[in-house]
Amino acid sequence: MENSPRLLGKTAAFCSLAMLVLIPTQIIVFSLHRPPSEAKLWFDLFASNWFLGLIEMDLLYLIDNALVALVYLGLYEILKEKHRALMQIALLLGYIGIAAYYSSNPAFELWEAQRNYAQASTLIEQQTWLTIAESLILQWRGTAFNSYYILNGICLILISYALIKSDLPREIGVIGLISGILMSIPSTAGMIGLVFSILSLIPWMFFLALLYKPLKNML
Repeated sequence: MENSPRLLGKTAAFCSLAMLVLIPTQIIVFSLHRPPSEAKLWFDLFASNWFLGLIEMDLLYLIDNALVALVYLGLYEILKEKHRALMQIALLLGYIGIAAYYSSNPAFELWEAQRNYAQASTLIEQQTWLTIAESLILQWRGTAFNSYYILNGICLILISYALIKSDLPREIGVIGLISGILMSIPSTAGMIGLVFSILSLIPWMFFLALLYKPLKNML
């Protein structure tokens, strides 16, 4: 039977590859179909194509964050001998951030609100569900989402510093550090946040690709 670190390493390596597929897929979907700007348009989208509605509400990003958590755990296993305290702090911040993201995303709540809206028999009931939907959308890019962004940016910076100080190729840590710095500014922070969030994906994908071999060969 395979030892635990090797199994964890292979799992984390697979997750890094999976994210290299999910991230471009999300970008393509958003470039072809921009997310609606108001509750009624979200309801129309869910009514016509519920799966696309969930994708536009970051369903792939929900999956992506579960994969990120496993990659973080694999990196902890690699770096814990020399940088245990630093990695513990990084994982704590990263996992708090991921938990905050899950609490901020209202994809399935919005879908349920749309179904209730469709079944409403009066205009007052419909308006009530529209108001609920507007509240969910506002929450989507609120405190929890911004906390996720900042905490995971700091997490990646700390992990990247540990990587730079490790025996692994220095460029892995440097590329991760660049991505972490760019990720530290939430995408909700106006145009600069949007630009930084898009730019951060470039080094992030290189980072994931470079991590595949070290994670896969973990002993």
